[in-house]
Amino acid sequence: MMNLMQILRRYIAILGLVITLVSGLTACKSVTSSDTVDYKATGAVRGPNLSYPPDLITAQADRRYIVQDGTATMSEYNAAMKKSVQMRNNVMTGIPGMRIARDGERRWLVVEKPATELYPQVKDFWQENGFLLTIDSPSTGIMETDWAENRGKIPQDFIRSALGSVLNSVYDTGERDKYKTRLEAPKPDETEIYITQKGALEKCVTDTAGDACLYTIWTSRPNDPELEAVFLARLMERLGMTQEQAKAMVAVPLGPKTPKAKLVQEANNQGYIELSAGFDRSWRDIGLALDRSNFTVEDRNRSNGVYYVRYINAKDVGEKKGFFTNLFSSKDDSKLQAKKYQVIVKSTGENSANVYVQDAEGKPENSPAGIQLLTLLTDQLTK
Repeated sequence: MMNLMQILRRYIAILGLVITLVSGLTACKSVTSSDTVDYKATGAVRGPNLSYPPDLITAQADRRYIVQDGTATMSEYNAAMKKSVQMRNNVMTGIPGMRIARDGERRWLVVEKPATELYPQVKDFWQENGFLLTIDSPSTGIMETDWAENRGKIPQDFIRSALGSVLNSVYDTGERDKYKTRLEAPKPDETEIYITQKGALEKCVTDTAGDACLYTIWTSRPNDPELEAVFLARLMERLGMTQEQAKAMVAVPLGPKTPKAKLVQEANNQGYIELSAGFDRSWRDIGLALDRSNFTVEDRNRSNGVYYVRYINAKDVGEKKGFFTNLFSSKDDSKLQAKKYQVIVKSTGENSANVYVQDAEGKPENSPAGIQLLTLLTDQLTK
């Protein structure tokens, strides 16, 4: 009989062969646009060379299983569970008046229901798709997911399929995504739902010769409108539309890109953005530009045309220091905080509006930071 050491050597040899075959096969297989989108099967955090920034953390638990505070009798608990099941079943009956709206290269969902009724369903939707929410604000209609990995982009060769989840921790796409959702209510019984995606890419920092990878950092990657379209279609299904109907609506081609933003710079760091669109369209475009940039919308007042925002330091996603990072730098990085601003949208005519930046107290931000904010928004508006 073989002794224990012989058995261990044999298993190690087999494991080495499997890893070699898997590495060779995955290197030859490319990810195509037909790959699925799956954030539920989140992989494990990799070794110490993977330097996750503070806000780039993989979801670790499902909040649907957190025990809620308070007490209840068994009859009250059963009644609540029955009501919850009924509400979920009612979702499948569908919501009338649901459609995809378009403006150039932008899509959003319009539903003939109040935002207060839709918000809990949209929140459940993200959790059911494997995300945790880092921002959950029913009062403002804003939610944002944590960073997560799309495991559907991992090639599924025959060895991986045979071994199943045993090798899950070996694979990492080197990409992370997070999603912002904003519910607007232009009318009492109508809600606009905007979904914007933000991506991060793991890059290798090499030595001076460019031969060896010293460590990896996370950097921003371009916005992916197709991922936004995927989740718009899935949300429509969640609200009761058939998969075929949802995909057909989202698949309608977008319109041509129509630049409609111009940055006007004046003396003493004063400036504003000219938009060739009325207030409603300008308000929507500025909201999407903020969502797709390193801004967090903390609150908004549509009637006054004000977005209350804070700027997220680009350093938090592993980017190199630049002009804007230096504005918020300090000797103690642990105390680094983004400043708060007000972004003002003012109508100047039926088909025109101007955008201004003010500080947290509502005074004109006549500083290099204000011009940089306007520049970042203009870049997003003209993409």
